[in-house]
Amino acid sequence: MSRESEPATDRDLAAVAGQLGRRPRGTRAVAYRCPCGLPAAVETSPRLADGSPFPTLYYLTCARAVAACSRLESSGLMARMTERLAEDPELAARYRAAHADYLRRRDAIEPVPEIAQVSAGGMPGRVKCLHALLAHALAAGPGVNPIGDETRELVGHWWGDGPCVDPDQPDGRAHRAD
Repeated sequence: MSRESEPATDRDLAAVAGQLGRRPRGTRAVAYRCPCGLPAAVETSPRLADGSPFPTLYYLTCARAVAACSRLESSGLMARMTERLAEDPELAARYRAAHADYLRRRDAIEPVPEIAQVSAGGMPGRVKCLHALLAHALAAGPGVNPIGDETRELVGHWWGDGPCVDPDQPDGRAHRAD
């Protein structure tokens, strides 16, 4: 099941700024909302305002989801996942299909020849960034990115303590997760 991105509102952009601790660059849309209602992943333009290519189409923004992915990465999980890609041809094929899906989605917005075969998260041959893979899985929906789906299962209910930021506060950071 594929999800549709929705235009980012000023409130969404304020929430993302609070989540990231800076103004977001190139945000086109909200690709996935947390159950709390705030953006958890955004869709960025394939080319930034200054013309620079930007390969990261889906960017994880929720501070709690980011922290959960960082904990998984520091545990050495990415190396084990990469080993599994080498050992499991079916998983590797599904991961290559996720890479192709990512490229197709980005090219549908704007083809950028400089990054034509560059997706995110280490796809298609390794696992490099769980944040990017989770963002893709959230944006695309279950069954598209197998490593992103596994990451989602492993991070659990990151939203359980409520919103990570308060976009109605001047700095948006009233509830920022550490």
